[in-house]
Amino acid sequence: MIAIRRLAVVTAILAYALIVLGALVRSTNSGLSCPDWPTCYGYWVLTPADFAALPYTGYTYGQVMLEWVHRLIAGVFLGPLILVLLALIVWQRRERPGLLVAGGLLLVLLIVQKLLGGITVLDRNSPWSVAVHLGNAMLVLATLLWIAVRASDVARSEVPAGLHHLVAASWVLVIAAITSAAVVAKIGASLACSTWPLCDGALLPDLADPLIRTNFTHRLLAGLTALALLLLARQATRAELPKGLRRLAQLAAIVVWVEVGLGAVTVWREIAIPLAVLHQAVGVLVFVAVTLFWWRLRAASRPLTIETGHGLALRGA
Repeated sequence: MIAIRRLAVVTAILAYALIVLGALVRSTNSGLSCPDWPTCYGYWVLTPADFAALPYTGYTYGQVMLEWVHRLIAGVFLGPLILVLLALIVWQRRERPGLLVAGGLLLVLLIVQKLLGGITVLDRNSPWSVAVHLGNAMLVLATLLWIAVRASDVARSEVPAGLHHLVAASWVLVIAAITSAAVVAKIGASLACSTWPLCDGALLPDLADPLIRTNFTHRLLAGLTALALLLLARQATRAELPKGLRRLAQLAAIVVWVEVGLGAVTVWREIAIPLAVLHQAVGVLVFVAVTLFWWRLRAASRPLTIETGHGLALRGA
């Protein structure tokens, strides 16, 4: 199980880095710098000389390389690492048979992610395809974290039933906030609300404008997420949970308010590219913290499987 856990952690770190790189690709408008897929202008490796020989593309070679490196990491590094992880899970299936479900889900998500990558390019980076592509990447990351936790030994403890519902709702809110941010950026609505925290000085702006409506929806989701994680941290602190679990919930609450602050600064600074990328990087860190908390909470409250004289039996937490 140690090999599975370590490989899952390494692969999750790479998936996180790839999501952040995707934010840089989007922020620099490099998503269509390679207009075909899976090649780039018909080349698997596009050299500066090859690029210079092309008709005018409207992109710099640096933009092309950002998109190409993003594809390279996904196809040459992340994909094969996931396949190795799946092979390890199958090989050690007798020790943790429950991991086969996570492994099967991961394989499906990987295939879907590859298809979505092609669809995103062929659909000219439409807002819906970018959001779905990002959302599925986050599900891949969540499944890798699930495998890492399930391959670990987690101390059992009493968990209030309501805490499971609260963390599930918080998890959905985090995904919704992050994917809506991608839509905001993609349709050019990042500064549709030119002030913060009010939108153009109004508590409730004119929602007839689709750009303002999209921006305001993202702000609303972000605010609800921040409040939900504050409540989650409070409930986790009051519950008799292991110290590591309580700290995860508290960390998520702290980082989400850092994320809210970064959102304000990006508006005040009129969406500088480094700030926009940092904004998504911190947002995905919030997602990682909430996901780890949820998976560890589930593992802590899962019944133990023990050996008996007649085979396997379940024992309560």
